[in-house]
Amino acid sequence: MYYLPQPPFLLSLFGLFIGITCGSAFQALVNQSSQNWKKNPTSQDAYTLKGANLMVTYWGICLGIWVFLGGGLQIFGFDPIFAYGISLPLTIATAALVWTQLNQVLSLLQKGGSKAIDLDYFT
Repeated sequence: MYYLPQPPFLLSLFGLFIGITCGSAFQALVNQSSQNWKKNPTSQDAYTLKGANLMVTYWGICLGIWVFLGGGLQIFGFDPIFAYGISLPLTIATAALVWTQLNQVLSLLQKGGSKAIDLDYFT
């Protein structure tokens, strides 16, 4: 009889858990940084994303996404090497795009304040 191993639902759920957990920590760190930005808006470092805590949580989000996507592709019957090989460039590209966009928004905040990113302000 032909034997198919069970799909890795647990692995995909584990990746989702990692992503959500690290995302919550990242949100808390960004909220804390925004409170510091409100207190001292003239600081040059106020609008940059620096620090080991932010980087670790962000890369934790990326790791969770990578495991989730790889596990999701394995559920559909793809080989693990192929599944994680496809999900790695997708995760890296998405992570780079989001990080770049976040830095650009912070740069806009530094230059023009909150009105610089207000969408209703331009209409």
